[in-house]
Amino acid sequence: MNCPSCGAPLHLKADEDSFTCDYCHNVYVPEKNADGVRVLGESSDEPCPNCNMPLTHAVLARTRILYCTKCRGMLIAMQIFNSLIAELQVLEGGSMVQPPADRSDLKRVLSCPHCHQHMDTHFYEGAGNAVIESCDKCLLNWLDHGELPRIVHAPDDRNPATIRDVGPDSYGRSDI
Repeated sequence: MNCPSCGAPLHLKADEDSFTCDYCHNVYVPEKNADGVRVLGESSDEPCPNCNMPLTHAVLARTRILYCTKCRGMLIAMQIFNSLIAELQVLEGGSMVQPPADRSDLKRVLSCPHCHQHMDTHFYEGAGNAVIESCDKCLLNWLDHGELPRIVHAPDDRNPATIRDVGPDSYGRSDI
């Protein structure tokens, strides 16, 4: 990627959410996509566990993650996972009752992009009705597209007044 001001190459520094031009010192911050992710455009060595495409460095709520530009899944380090969810809850606010996660997702087997061993497929332990994959060896969580918003917008049991009930019209289902 080149600097929009002078055309010199832009460089991404570790743990930064923007690019810096070494020549004119211009800072370039990529736009957010539909998922609220700023795709930084630099590929990682890790493949997507879903579609095997190289994961791309990205930023979500000022937090570096790896992101698949094809299936829109996210690889998030366990050490930052809870703080990322908390920050997104503050930024996005609001909650709603989610339909139950699909139990058949528990049968899926994915390989960790880092160590290539099978990841543990399980329900997310917090609220959110989501099935996620985790690698305890590499301390990584994999979330498919749409799972992070389900977790972020899950009702907070400590404040029932913030819960919006989602009726059958919202999801086309009456068994919620």
